[in-house]
Amino acid sequence: MIRLMAMGIFVVAAAGVAAQQTGFTRTILQQVDLSVAGREAVSARAEFAPGGTVGRHTHFGEEIGYVIDGTISVEIDGVTKAVKAGEAFAIPAGTPHNATNAGSDKAAILATYIVEKGKPLATPLK
Repeated sequence: MIRLMAMGIFVVAAAGVAAQQTGFTRTILQQVDLSVAGREAVSARAEFAPGGTVGRHTHFGEEIGYVIDGTISVEIDGVTKAVKAGEAFAIPAGTPHNATNAGSDKAAILATYIVEKGKPLATPLK
């Protein structure tokens, strides 16, 4: 029941970010409680169509990502960097960021979020 409620919270939060997203999907692979009170780890696979973008947003915790395929343009707090397949990136908690596939092929990342339990996974920015 708790797991279903958590997934429901995620779906509602994802709907807010989805308004900014084009050509982007995020699939939750695993969601587990951590030994640190009030924190959880969420592992996800994100896929970007050519030109796809997630939209500027923040997280209630850290994001650590690894590019599986393609090249992602990651903008973190106003600084943009190209991250290629085989490379990793990290985004500090609460930091505004965006990711876009500027390439002509699909791109994919694996991301782990260490976030506050019960909070939305992502909060969209205007």
